[in-house]
Amino acid sequence: MNALKFITCGSVDDGKSTLIGRLLVDTKAVLQDHLAGVQRSGETDLALLTDGLSAEREQGITIDVAYRYFSTESRKFIIGDAPGHEQYTRNMVTAASSADAAVVLVDANKLDWANPQLQLLPQTRRHSLLVNLLRVPSIVFAINKIDAVADAAVAYKNIAGALHKFAQEAGIQVTAMVPVSALKGWNVVTTENHAQNDWCGYTGPSLLSILEDLPVTPAETDEAFSFPVQWVEKFHDSGVTTQGRRVFWGRVATGHIAPGQTVQVFPSGQTAKVSQVLSATRQPQDQAAGHSAGIVLDREVDVSRGDWILAEKSESWGSPVGQRQLNTTVAWMDDEPLVAGRIYWALHGHRWVKARVQRVVHRLNVNTLAEEEASELPPNAIGHVSLALQEPLATVPFARSRTLGALVLVDTASHKTSGAVLVH
Repeated sequence: MNALKFITCGSVDDGKSTLIGRLLVDTKAVLQDHLAGVQRSGETDLALLTDGLSAEREQGITIDVAYRYFSTESRKFIIGDAPGHEQYTRNMVTAASSADAAVVLVDANKLDWANPQLQLLPQTRRHSLLVNLLRVPSIVFAINKIDAVADAAVAYKNIAGALHKFAQEAGIQVTAMVPVSALKGWNVVTTENHAQNDWCGYTGPSLLSILEDLPVTPAETDEAFSFPVQWVEKFHDSGVTTQGRRVFWGRVATGHIAPGQTVQVFPSGQTAKVSQVLSATRQPQDQAAGHSAGIVLDREVDVSRGDWILAEKSESWGSPVGQRQLNTTVAWMDDEPLVAGRIYWALHGHRWVKARVQRVVHRLNVNTLAEEEASELPPNAIGHVSLALQEPLATVPFARSRTLGALVLVDTASHKTSGAVLVH
C-alpha cells in the first residue's frame, strides 16, 4: 500500500504536536536517545518531538510545518504538523495542498461541551474549510483531551453533533470522527485501554486504524495530458538516441504521454509529435500523471522553462485553454490585505505572469458560512476574487484538477507568498 501523507491541523493548543508525538512513540518510531532529549521534569513532552525550531520550543507553539515519518506493519506514513495560530495559516495551506488526508483536532476543554448547541472555535472552522477547499480527499475529526472533561459521553456526543452540523452546512464530507487522548494515548494507536468500555460510548476503530485504511490521492490520469516544462536539456550522451534534439524535463501533471502523440506547446501554440518519452532514469518508457519524464519531440520547436506541453486540442479531451480573466477563490495569506488594483506575480506550474486584482467579489464568514460583500480580503480570509492576467494561462477549474486549477500569488516587491488561488 502506498505511503499516506497527512497533516494535523486545528486551533492553537489543540494537541496536534502531542498527537504526532504519541503516534511516533507508540509505533516505536523514536530512538531512545531522542526520547530522552524531550524529557521535562521526569515526564516526556511529546510535542517536542515535532517542534524542532528553537522559537517553537521557547514559546511552546508550532510555527512552521514539521514533517515526520513512521510506519506500521501495513503502511508507511508522512505526517505534516501544521501550526494552529492564525498568523501561520499560510504554512498550513502549503502542507494541505499536497496532503492525502487531514486530521482536524478539536480540544474538548476549550468548548462548552455540556451545551448541545456549542460553537466551534473559528480556527477549527477555518482549517476545516481550507482543507475542503484544497480538495484534501479524506478529512478526519479527532476530538482530543476528552479524557479531561467531567462527562466524556456528553462531551463526545455534543461536540460530534456540532461538527456534523458544521460539516453539513459547509459541504464537507467527513471520513471519520474519533475521540482521543493524545496525552494518555487512548484510542490513538490502539483501543486497548482501560477506558474503552466506559469512555464516551465510542466503539469504533483507533485513529491509526482509520489512517491505515485511507486511500492516497489518485493521480489525475483521466484528464488530458499536461506537462509543465521545468528544465530544457541539450543533447546528452546517455546511451539513449535522441537524434540530437533537446529533452524537456518535468513531472507529468495530468493524463498520459507516449511516443506518437501529437502535442501543442503553450503559449506559442506550435504542434509536434512526441518522438520519445524518457523515465527519470533516462530509460524509454511511457509516463503517466505524477511521474517525472523527459520528452523529445520529432522537430525543433521553441520551448522554454515555464511553458506547458499539452494534449492537442480536442472536444473529447477538453484540453485546457489559455485564459486571461479568472474567477477564483483565494485563501489570503499576506499580512497586507488584498485590494482591487494590486498587481502580483502568479505562478502556474513553472510559469510566471503578472496578475491584477480586478475585484473582490465577496468574503466568506467562517463563523456563519455566509458570503458577505467586501472590498478587501484581510489576512487569513477566504473569498471570491476576479483576476486579470497579463498573459494567458492554461487552466481548468480546480474542481477538475488540483494541478491545472491552482495558482500561487507572490508579492512583486517582497517576493512573499501572498495567496493560494483556486480557479472556478
